[in-house]
Amino acid sequence: MNHFMITVILLFCSNVFMTFAWYGHLRNLSHRAWIIAALVSWGIALFEYLLQVPANRIGHQVMNVGQLKILQEVITLSVFVPFSLLYMKEKLTMDYLWAGLCLMGAVFFIFRAKFFGAC
Repeated sequence: MNHFMITVILLFCSNVFMTFAWYGHLRNLSHRAWIIAALVSWGIALFEYLLQVPANRIGHQVMNVGQLKILQEVITLSVFVPFSLLYMKEKLTMDYLWAGLCLMGAVFFIFRAKFFGAC
């Protein structure tokens, strides 16, 4: 498997942990003190970092930092939207579509030299 695909898989998995660390407590621990939610979130975030750091190190072998960041944002949205809809029971709005289209533009501009030659 190539470095790009390994990076995508690791970043996807790390984003699942990150999303639960950042937002899962809003559903599961809303009745508890915020310090408890923070400690639980830090525990979850440890697993996120154990995947995210190697992902960025592997990815940096084939992408620059800007490309890694945009890739991370696209993956974040692709994890967050289903989490928001299915787990948090949030309402789907057109804003998700517009945000996704903006990210697609960001992907085009940050990766265009890689795929379309020097610009």
